[in-house]
Order: sequence, then C-alpha cells, then structure tokens
Amino acid sequence: MTTSTLYPLRFEPILKPTIWGGNKISAYKGMGNAEEENIGESWEISGVQGNVSVVSNGHLAGKTLNELIDRYRELFVGEAVYQRFGNEFPLLIKFIDAREDLSIQVHPNDEVARKQHQSNGKTEFWYIIDAQEDASLYSGFNKKVTPEEVRQHVENNTICSILNKESVQKNNAYFLPAGRVHSIGAGLFIAEIQQTSDATYRLWDFDRIDKNGNKRELHLDLALDAIDYRFYRQYKNAYKPCVGRPVKLQECSYFTTNLIEADTFIKFDYKRIDSFVIWICLEGSAIFASSKKHNQKIKQGETILFPACDLPTALIPETNNIRLLEVYVG
Repeated sequence: MTTSTLYPLRFEPILKPTIWGGNKISAYKGMGNAEEENIGESWEISGVQGNVSVVSNGHLAGKTLNELIDRYRELFVGEAVYQRFGNEFPLLIKFIDAREDLSIQVHPNDEVARKQHQSNGKTEFWYIIDAQEDASLYSGFNKKVTPEEVRQHVENNTICSILNKESVQKNNAYFLPAGRVHSIGAGLFIAEIQQTSDATYRLWDFDRIDKNGNKRELHLDLALDAIDYRFYRQYKNAYKPCVGRPVKLQECSYFTTNLIEADTFIKFDYKRIDSFVIWICLEGSAIFASSKKHNQKIKQGETILFPACDLPTALIPETNNIRLLEVYVG
C-alpha cells in the first residue's frame, strides 16, 4: 500500500447542543451559517462510537476515521500508536463554548472505566481560547477530603465550598487527569484534548432543569469510586510563551500538547515522533507544507490531522501572528 493516497485531513465538525452551550462556535469556526444557540461543543476529531468523524476534504471525503485506521493502520497513526491502540483512534479533540457553568463532574481512569463501562478512562487537557473578565473554573479540591465529606457536601448542595476555584484568563492551560473533580465556568471558550471516551460522572448540576422540567441525572456513587481525593498546591499549567518554536504545555502517557506561535517562516522536524500529528488553529491563518509536498491553508477554528506518513515540514504565517496547538501521542 502506498502512502501517496494519504494527505493532511480535515473532518466535518460534530456539533453538540447542550443545556449550558452558547452561540460562539459557528462564528469562531467561520462555518458561514447563522450562529446556532446552545451549541456547547464541536467534536473536531472523534473516534467515539456513534460519533465517528467523517473526512471533508480530498479524495477520501466521506470516509470515516475508523475506516482510515482499518485501511492504512501504522501509515495513518504511526507504528507505535497502532501497536498500542489497534484500530481505535486514541484522542478526542473538541471546542467547548460554556455560556453557563458545566456540572461539577469527574471522569474515571482506565481501570474504573473498563470495569464499569468497558471503555477508556478520560484524562483531558484544556487550553483557554477566550474568557470573560470574571470567568472561573473548578479544578481539584482546596484541601484534602474524604469520600464521606464529598458525599455530605453533595447532599447538602455545598460541594463548591471544598473545590479549588480559579480565576481564568485567555491562554491559561489546565491538565485534568482522570479522577480530578472539575467544572468549566460560564464565559469560557476552550480547546480540549482528551482520551477517546465519553465517560462522565456528575456530582452536582446546580439544581438545573432541562426544557422538559427535569433535573439531569447525577452519578454520585460512581463518582465517589473514581475521585482523586488528594490536595495539590498547583492546578494550572505553568509555561513561558516563545514565538518561533513549540512550547510544551502538557506531556502524559496519552498525549503531548505543545503551543506553536509564529510570526515568520518556521520549519518542523518530526523524526523522533512515531505518531500522527494534529494541529488546532486557535488564531490567525497560515500556509503549511507536508513531507509529501501537500500545501494547504489553515485558519482559526480549523483542526487538521496529519497522517504519520505525511507530517508537517513548514509553516508560513499569513497574519501577524498565528497560534496553534500541536498534539501527538508519545
């Protein structure tokens, strides 16, 4: 099988209406349609069952992500990635627009998720694309707690009193390992990188009701088995921006995420990476070249997956500054 049939891929966004969603995603992505209300998420690249991404560009348009992995295997995802994950795509990429607070929630780790749901756990990473002046989020606890304390606070509607609340600004970054209680606050617009999983346990939902007058289901017992109860002194990722080279934001066993900011031509060398590469364009526009001589444009709100056999080689900004998230496994 030749590699010439693969090229940098774009996918149809999967838009998700939510009770807390806003109207920013369509405009941010330049989709051209009227701003849709209550769209909380755009799943940019997904292998989640029932929500598998479909290619939107080139001769592979209409093919699903799963079909590509099944056909091209290590040429598509990389030899090491294919050996580890097989035909399952390991990452889920999203944009999130929170008009209201999301529920207080936690995600299980791999062990708990496989026991309870026969699925992966859910470790994730947030990059704050934009934030209202008074925006905040919850990440972890503000002290060491016990399962009994958490249960009591949930039942008394006081769970937020033991959570670590942080004021948030544009370009902040947060790592949310499985087990960390968290909530995205109102007024935040986020890029999210996570394991391929949709396992979420809600502890509390601010007593909200849906359009039918019903409260959303909570999963307290499951959550209590999944929570990391430890206290950490630092929850926000510390990094120093640098124009012209990748800056590491987060590295874990599931993904590496770097920030790329450029105001002039920049070259890339991925010889040490045995993985596909994803670029999420946060701001600006640029022309890129790949190893198989594919030249395309990327602009704000677009997400591109580079197959392992055709990784990026260069980026030429069209605007004064372009900002990308670079994601790969390993």
